Amino acid sequence: MKISTPTRRASLLALASLAMACSSTVMAQGAWPSKPVKIVVPFTPGGTTDILARAIAPELAKAFGQQFVIENKGGAGGNIGAEQVAKSPGDGYTLLMGTVGTHGINRALYPKLPYDPFKDFVPITLVASVPNVMVINADLAASQRINTVEDFIRYAKVNPGKLNMASSGNGTSIHLSGELFKSKTGIFMAHIPYRGSGPALLDLTAGNMHVMFDNLPSALQLIKAGKLKGLAVTSLQRSGAVPDLPTIEEAAGLKGFEASSWFGLLAPAGTPMDIVNRIQQEVAKSLGTPAIKEKLLAQGAIPSGMTPAQFSALIESEHKKWAEVVKASGAKID
Repeated sequence: MKISTPTRRASLLALASLAMACSSTVMAQGAWPSKPVKIVVPFTPGGTTDILARAIAPELAKAFGQQFVIENKGGAGGNIGAEQVAKSPGDGYTLLMGTVGTHGINRALYPKLPYDPFKDFVPITLVASVPNVMVINADLAASQRINTVEDFIRYAKVNPGKLNMASSGNGTSIHLSGELFKSKTGIFMAHIPYRGSGPALLDLTAGNMHVMFDNLPSALQLIKAGKLKGLAVTSLQRSGAVPDLPTIEEAAGLKGFEASSWFGLLAPAGTPMDIVNRIQQEVAKSLGTPAIKEKLLAQGAIPSGMTPAQFSALIESEHKKWAEVVKASGAKID
C-alpha cells in the first residue's frame, strides 16, 4: 500500500489541473465557430471587394455550420474598416476582406495610418487577383469618338482641367492606377474619391464623372451592357473575361504599365493559427470547385487560396512595389 505524501498530492493536483486546462483549450479551439463570424468589407456594396466577400461567405458558412455575415464599412480608402478589424479581439469572429489598398498601398500614401498592416493582422489567404480596367462614360465616348486609349489622351490634352477621374477611395489601386496613368502621359484629371466602386460607377454612368480605372469584376457588366466604354486593362496581359480589350501598354505604348488589384482575408493579430489555417483550407477548397472558379474567372478575377505564409510574403512585396509607384506618381493624402 502506497502512502500519499503532501508533496505527492500537490504534484498530482498540479498535473490534473494542467490536464484540465489543456483539455479546455482544445475543446475551446475545436468549438470555433460557436456563433456567426463577421467579414468586414472596407468599402460600400457593389465593388469587387464586396463581390468576392459575398462569393466565399456562403461557402465558409456551409463548411463551418455558422453564418459568415458581411458588414460594409466604407471610407478613407478602406482605412475605416481595416482599423475596426485591427482593434477587434483575435478570437476568429471578426475578419477583414483586405485589399492591395489597405495592405499594399496605404502605408506609403497616408502619413498617419490608424493601423499597422503588418503588426495588427494575421494574413489568412489571398482570395483573388484582378486587373483594373480603364472605362469612360459611354455618352462621352460616342459624342467625342473616343474608341482607344490614344483617343482619350488626345481629348484630355485639348481639354486640360475639364476631366474628372472617379475612384473607390484615396489610396485604392483604382486611384493609383489613374495617378500612374496621369504621370506616364502628362495629362491632368481631377481625382474624385468615393466610398466604394458602387457609387463611383453610378456617377460615371450618369455622366457626372468622365473616367475610372475600376476593378474589372465590378465594371464588367456595365461594359457588356454598353453603359460604359472599356478602353484597356491595366495588367501586363489581356484578360480572358474581356479578350478584345488591349493592355494599356499595348494601347498607348506605356511600357511596363501595370496596376492590378488583389483581395484577401486577414484576421486581427493574436488569432490562433489553428483557426487561421482552417479558414485558409476551406477557402482554398471552395475556390477550387468548378462552380466558384468558373464564376470568378467569368468576372475577370483569378482565384487563389494561397497559404498564410505565401500571402504574408505577397503583402511584403506589394508594399515595396506600391511605395515606389506612390513616390513616382507624387500622390499624397493629407
